[in-house]
Amino acid sequence: MAIQVDTRDCAALSDADLDEMASMGGAFDIGSVSKAKEDWVLSTAARVDGVLHGFMFSTLERIGGTPCVLLGMLSVKRSSKRDQVLKSLMAQAYHRALMAFPDEDVVVGTRFVRPDGLEAFKSLTELIPRPAHRAVGEERAWGRRLAKRFGVDATYDEQTFVAKTNGQSGFLDHETLKPEKISPEVAAQFATVNAKKGGVLVVHGWTMAENLVKLGAR
Repeated sequence: MAIQVDTRDCAALSDADLDEMASMGGAFDIGSVSKAKEDWVLSTAARVDGVLHGFMFSTLERIGGTPCVLLGMLSVKRSSKRDQVLKSLMAQAYHRALMAFPDEDVVVGTRFVRPDGLEAFKSLTELIPRPAHRAVGEERAWGRRLAKRFGVDATYDEQTFVAKTNGQSGFLDHETLKPEKISPEVAAQFATVNAKKGGVLVVHGWTMAENLVKLGAR
């Protein structure tokens, strides 16, 4: 069953579009998606037989001259198609990045509240944070830059990459079909993320130019 993916400027979203997103069954209500429309540039919808199964708010921009894909909010419906929907949304993000930043290495960043969502970043390299890796100065600097861009720097801890509170205006909302495949080391990175208080883990990774050509291919 084919997944239809469409990207529009956020300014083109109607109230009906926002209601559809809020009613999809993910983590975000109408207030959250309405704010995302104002905060981000691009809106992507993934449909199966015309029914919304996932959406994403994102932007492509440069931070300090470095090209970035920033995922402000992404949500996938809890259906049997969820893995394919997540893959389709990420493929669209990579395609847009390839069109905007050909022949350049690109940073991809977002917020997470649970380890399931890290499945979206499995094609990236040098993921920060990651198990058994001690982040160095520039890697921590990127964490700070992204925390500021996401508006969570007030409670952000650069040692753990965790914003302790008020970080959930948007994040990558996905529940895996195979939780048993999440390693204890990856899950441990979320030990200090208090989701009930709005905590999030800020994660970024790189896609090298030669890999982006493959990830963003149509």
